[in-house]
Amino acid sequence: MSALALMLHQMGENVQGSDQTKFYFTQRGLEAAGIKILPFDTKNITPEHEVIVGNAFHANNNIEVAFAEKNNFPYKRYHEFLGTFMTRFEASIGVAGAHGKTSTTGMLAHILRYLTDTSFLIGDGTGQGHKDAKYFVFESDEYERHFMPYHPEYTIITNIDFDHPDYFHDIEDVASAFNDYAKQVTKGVFAYGEDPYLRKLETPTPIHYYGTEANDDYQARNITRTTAGSTFDAYYHEDFLGQFKVPTFGKHNVLNALAVVAVLHQLGMDLEKSASYMATFPGVKRRFAEKRIGDTIIIDDFAHHPTEIEATLDAARQKYPDREIIAVFQPHTFTRTIALLDDFATVLNHADSVYLAEIYGSAREVDTHEVNVRDLAEKIQKPATIVPEDDLSPLLNHKKAAYVFMGAGDIQKYEYAFEELLGLTTDNVN
Repeated sequence: MSALALMLHQMGENVQGSDQTKFYFTQRGLEAAGIKILPFDTKNITPEHEVIVGNAFHANNNIEVAFAEKNNFPYKRYHEFLGTFMTRFEASIGVAGAHGKTSTTGMLAHILRYLTDTSFLIGDGTGQGHKDAKYFVFESDEYERHFMPYHPEYTIITNIDFDHPDYFHDIEDVASAFNDYAKQVTKGVFAYGEDPYLRKLETPTPIHYYGTEANDDYQARNITRTTAGSTFDAYYHEDFLGQFKVPTFGKHNVLNALAVVAVLHQLGMDLEKSASYMATFPGVKRRFAEKRIGDTIIIDDFAHHPTEIEATLDAARQKYPDREIIAVFQPHTFTRTIALLDDFATVLNHADSVYLAEIYGSAREVDTHEVNVRDLAEKIQKPATIVPEDDLSPLLNHKKAAYVFMGAGDIQKYEYAFEELLGLTTDNVN
C-alpha cells in the first residue's frame, strides 16, 4: 500500500493515507515524499475520494471501512484497483511466486527504469511513478488468489511452494491458483524450469522456462559465486546473450537475475546496458540488508518460510565463509509454524547456532495453543536457544560471527535491541 501511494503521488495524484500510529519502516518513504499519513478516523474519507483499502482491513476491524460500507461509499481493494490501473500501460510485467518476488521485482525495476520511463511497485514499500511510463513492473501476490484481477502482458513465476496454510489447502491448491493466473497473461510467462509444478502450467500464451538445465529456454551457465556476488553467462537456447554480474548472494539470486534477463531479452532491451545496470543493483529493503557494528555483521531479512530461510543462510555462507553463521528467527503465524514445523527445523540446522523469538501471531488468526516456539527448538539439532527481547546477552557468546535476523513479524525489535547491546562495547558503527 505504501508503494502504491508513492507511485500515484509521483504520477501527479493527490494522495493521503490512514494507518495505525505504530511506526513501520515503509512509512519513511511516504514521509519523505510529503504524503499525509493520518490515524484511522471516519473523517478521513468522503464520497469524493477514490478509496483503496488494504487487504487486512474489514468492517469488523477498521472504523473507516465500516463507515464506508454503512454509507455506501465505493471502495476497491488493493488488487482490485491494480487490476484496472495496469491497463493504462503498454506492457505490465508481474512478478509472482511463493518466494523471491520482492528481490526479482526490485532488480527488474532497477534496470528498466534506467533504460526507459518505468513505473513500479515493490513489496518492500518502494514505488515510483512516471506519467508517461511505457512499462509497469509489480509484485503479483498469490495470497487469497489476489492476483486473479491481473491480466498483465508478461509475468515471471519464480516457484510454487506450499505457504499460507491459513488459506491454501495443500500444494495442489497453490499450483491450481498459479495456473489460473498464468492463463490470464497475454504475451508471455517466464517460469523457473526446475520447478515440477511450473512444468505443468497450461496456458495459451508462450512459456519461457529459465534455469540451469539443458531443457530450459534461458540458461545460466558458468556460474561463479564469490564474496563479492555471482557472475553467470546467459544463453537463449544456444545464443549467448552476455555475461551478467549480480551483486547479491545465494543461488536463488542468480536464478532471479536470469529471469530478469529473459524478460529484458523478450522486450528487445539492450542487454549490454542491462548488464551494467544489474551490476549496480543495491538490493531491496529487508532482503539481506547488512550493517556492521565493530567486527560484528548483522543481516536483516524478511525470510519467514523454510525455503527462504535456506536461501538466506546460503547467501550468508557465500559472502561470509570464514564466519560463524548465527540464525535469529521469529516464526510468523501459528498456522505456518504448525504446517511447516519439521521443515523449519531442518533448514535452521544450516546455521551454526540458532536463537528463537516467540511466534509472531498474525491479526488474521487466533492462537489455538497447538504450537509454541519450544516445539521448534526441540526439533533443531544445532544449539537452539529461546531469547526474550529484553535479554539478548546469550548472542554475545560468539566471536567473529554474522548474525542473520529473519522473520516477517517484529524481529527487527530484537535486532535493534542486540545492536544497542553491541553499542555498549563499541562505537564503530557502519
